[in-house]
Amino acid sequence: MNEEQSARKESDGEPEPPDGEAQRLDADPQRPDGEAQRPDGDPQPPHEAPEQPDEDRESAYALLQRGQGLMRSRHHAQAAIVLERAARLEPGKGSILEPLGRAYQHSGQFERARETFEALLEVDPSAHWAHFALAAALRKLNRSANARTHLRLAIALSPASVLYRTALARLDAESPPPSAKAPPAADAARSEPPRDPEED
Repeated sequence: MNEEQSARKESDGEPEPPDGEAQRLDADPQRPDGEAQRPDGDPQPPHEAPEQPDEDRESAYALLQRGQGLMRSRHHAQAAIVLERAARLEPGKGSILEPLGRAYQHSGQFERARETFEALLEVDPSAHWAHFALAAALRKLNRSANARTHLRLAIALSPASVLYRTALARLDAESPPPSAKAPPAADAARSEPPRDPEED
């Protein structure tokens, strides 16, 4: 039976050899690597593995779960990489942006955290926690005035939060707002009591 008949027989439904034992019909048995041989004698490049079908790829939900697991284990930088993939699959999804922003924040990537929390606020401007988180990132970037604005918004949206009020008090202690700073010299001079001319 020649090779062509053998190939036809296999295609008629007879079982193929187990994996690892099958050899391509056009392979040169003299070549130890089993590479296919073109008629002109040049070896053909090995076939690339087919792309994974979509159903075998990790879903955004699976990536989210894996990223949150890494965060629970305090592997924040690795979690950020996994959650970035989830965010690419489901852009603008608040349930992914929130942990991604936290992963950036806890791994010291404050500029990326800022961008992510701003994107989260575009999804839901009334999310008081997002204002608080954005303020924390801005504070790390030495942008106290912007941080104060978002902390005040967080408090306005959730007045009962002790956490937000404590954060604002801490920020005011570290970097007092302009209204709390000492008055300019001209204002200070005006506030002094008038002096007795005889004292000159």
